[in-house]
Amino acid sequence: MTAALALAQKGFRIVLLEKAEKLEEAGAGLQLSPNASRILVELGLEPRLTGRAVMPESINIMSARAGGEISRLPLGQAATFAAGAPYWVVHRADLQAALQAHVNDNPDIELRLGCQFDDVTKHARGLTVVQRQGLSRQQDVATALIGADGIWSSVRNHLFPEVQPQFSGLIAWRGTLAATALPREYTSPRVQLWMGPNAHLVAYPISGGRQINVVAIVAGTWNRPGWSAPGEANEIKSTFASSRWPATGRMLINAVDEWRRWALFTVPDDGEWHQGSIALLGDAAHAMLPFAAQGAGMAIEDAAVLAKCLSEGKTDNADGVAAALKRYARMRRGRIARVQRTARRQGRIYHMSGLAAAARDLVIRALGPKQMLARQDWIFDWRV
Repeated sequence: MTAALALAQKGFRIVLLEKAEKLEEAGAGLQLSPNASRILVELGLEPRLTGRAVMPESINIMSARAGGEISRLPLGQAATFAAGAPYWVVHRADLQAALQAHVNDNPDIELRLGCQFDDVTKHARGLTVVQRQGLSRQQDVATALIGADGIWSSVRNHLFPEVQPQFSGLIAWRGTLAATALPREYTSPRVQLWMGPNAHLVAYPISGGRQINVVAIVAGTWNRPGWSAPGEANEIKSTFASSRWPATGRMLINAVDEWRRWALFTVPDDGEWHQGSIALLGDAAHAMLPFAAQGAGMAIEDAAVLAKCLSEGKTDNADGVAAALKRYARMRRGRIARVQRTARRQGRIYHMSGLAAAARDLVIRALGPKQMLARQDWIFDWRV
């Protein structure tokens, strides 16, 4: 939907295919740092997100080994002013609702629910995109086809069937709870990152601060596709029951009544992103581990760059569209690769134990909050 809005803003007409019959509340929290929120603000979404998104005052880095906080990175209004855009934490459903309302208000975007991509053929006038809706099939002539359809992308599978998602060996457990279920000192607007042996825990407020989103990352072998399978609460509680985890971390885990889990898959870094007038965007192109909190952010950046490249290219012929999409992929590859490397490295750092964890904690304390936050400048300060 962000890509559709960005393209429509540049004067394109968009048909948006969505296989779900209706857009229902799904998922949990997302972190949108200034590189992503800036794009949403420029698309006019800020009024729709005000009251839904939360602007955290800080990122609190907690160490299970140290027993508590080792650094507090300042965010809030000061960081928003410095970056020129807010750092938001938001429920995925709230972001989806805001985007859908914006899409519905745009006369240049047609959202077709219950409509699934089926096939595409190339010809002199561009592309013919075949879609399925129930038992019926229809086709449209299009200038370009953009596969923004996630890690199990049908468009990618059509173009590059040899590229398959790879299981990382890690499983994310997520749950939400009412903020009133926790003592007040644990519900302030902040992102908590708990680092521990072979696991880590993230918690932050969503839905205007009324709920707390909790995500726990652990190693495991369960690797079914999808991202919302039921999880047995006792299983994740037992993982964090060890005395190696302080009481506050265990309290967050124990406060969640209903857990969902998803196996963390990635798409190989060296995969192709486009072929002729067809391109991939977001997780379809470069699904990454979530440990830099940039999965959604990189997809939103992709959308803005894609719209820029197509608007600046010659889109009256297939060669011009192909050249624009090639430029889009070239412009994005380096930054995406760096974020992917950062996410993998941070995952290893979060899960350290023993002497390595002790050294990690000392380094974080020695760097101090401002220098730790400055290490994110290359991500946060990005502009189209």
